[in-house]
Amino acid sequence: MDKQKRIVVGISIGDLNGIGSEVVLKTLQDQRILELFTPVIFASFKIINHLKKVYNIECNLHGIDNLNNIAEKKINVFNVWKEPIDINFGKEDPKIGEYAIKSLKSAVSALKNNTIDVLVTAPINKSNIQADDFKFPGHTDYLNQELEGNSLMLMISGKLRVGLLTDHVAVKDVSKNITKELIESKINIIQETLIQDFGIRKPKIAVLGINPHNGDNGVIGNEDDTILRPTIDEIRKKGTLVYGPYAADSFFGSSNYQNFDAIIASYHDQGLIPFKTLSFGRGVNYTAGLNKIRTSPDHGTAYDIAGKNLANNESFNEALFTAIEIYKKRKEYSNLSKNPLKVTVSTKTHQKRFD
Repeated sequence: MDKQKRIVVGISIGDLNGIGSEVVLKTLQDQRILELFTPVIFASFKIINHLKKVYNIECNLHGIDNLNNIAEKKINVFNVWKEPIDINFGKEDPKIGEYAIKSLKSAVSALKNNTIDVLVTAPINKSNIQADDFKFPGHTDYLNQELEGNSLMLMISGKLRVGLLTDHVAVKDVSKNITKELIESKINIIQETLIQDFGIRKPKIAVLGINPHNGDNGVIGNEDDTILRPTIDEIRKKGTLVYGPYAADSFFGSSNYQNFDAIIASYHDQGLIPFKTLSFGRGVNYTAGLNKIRTSPDHGTAYDIAGKNLANNESFNEALFTAIEIYKKRKEYSNLSKNPLKVTVSTKTHQKRFD
């Protein structure tokens, strides 16, 4: 494979007291996947080398101090720091949180500089990462500041895709945060994402109501009738295939979700509880709407099983390959948009080789 075509996947190590390092190493231990992409872990070579022994994982680590020295067919570990740190599995530690953020910041810098093509983030603890220079509730909000575009949390599991109007917002503040402008912005983001990142030409989008039973004609709130429904109708009249609001309590249980390419929930738990019920352990968190690609597994630090070699790496594995597939889809869409005739001819020529 040509070096220029090999995708470089950056990996931020997350909370070292959690299961992040375990799921990363379990995913990368299969040497065959190194034929498909080049991984770069942003952490410390000594620590990652120590952790692979803890988990009894055999893999070929390659420590580097300069990102110009990334090697193919090896698991590159970029030394973001070299000093020793104490790892205590299962414990929430602000010091460990500092190193999680060091890893993230270094990886995001490499992403912005095009040193890596995509970023996959291992789980962090939202509490112990808070600092004077990092006051974000999670990855998504930080990436929204650092990268171009407007972010949208999109949870993915196969053809099930769930986005959020509001993400890390207290329930008491949800309705006042949902405005006509926000609804328009999020629907536009998810529409563009489905087209350029997933290759869906005419996506169908469902929107879940804000209140129980969509407010029951104002009995349980009027936001669905005064804000959500009129905005959805207006957007649909312009050509976007968006429908709703749908009552959230029966939407997933009736399998209605299978009729749509994406669902937009009004708030965090409304969307993520059914999503994780249907797909936990296989889901992917994708930060849509930005000029760079970032994914993560659908689980947290799992302190209760950290260090016990019990973690399932399936979700991290899905996150990694989802990032690569989105990168390819987005590149294909970009090429097609620039020169549709050239791409069409090239595709036909390529196809003849297999006829």
